[in-house]
Amino acid sequence: MTVREKEQLAGILDRHKGEKKELISLLQKTQAELGYLPKEAMQEIARFLGTEAVEVWGVATFYNQFRLVPLGKHHVKVCMGTACHLAGGKLILDALERELDIKVGETAEDGSFSLERVACIGCCMLAPVMVIKDRIYPRMTPFKVEEALVLYKQKVQPTTKDGNDVSRN
Repeated sequence: MTVREKEQLAGILDRHKGEKKELISLLQKTQAELGYLPKEAMQEIARFLGTEAVEVWGVATFYNQFRLVPLGKHHVKVCMGTACHLAGGKLILDALERELDIKVGETAEDGSFSLERVACIGCCMLAPVMVIKDRIYPRMTPFKVEEALVLYKQKVQPTTKDGNDVSRN
């Protein structure tokens, strides 16, 4: 962990009593601050709570809300809710895994992309849907996946109709 991350974690721990019942809350706050749960942070949380690191690890790996690796610069989410699943969401997920050369829950070695499967994005009429950063890509097909990724792979940021960088929306 960086010095800054250690300071952020110390600030989180300072606001708690060190009781075991605070474990999930500590993990949530740590992830919110750091973006993920580094191994060193989980070890420090275990020390703070007076418990074994394996117990903290067990909780962090049991709940799918926790990430053990940092998100990529371009975080890609694929909706696998009922409408998206039925409209071909799995094909979109498979195409992304091939194109990005990572599996769901992973981040590319260079930190450029991460891939997440989500239960619902809330755009059922546009199924199947994927999201890169905060931009929604509706009615996806495997061919459209490759097309959408070109902009991010070339380090050219897509823009909105008014010419603004999508990442600022």
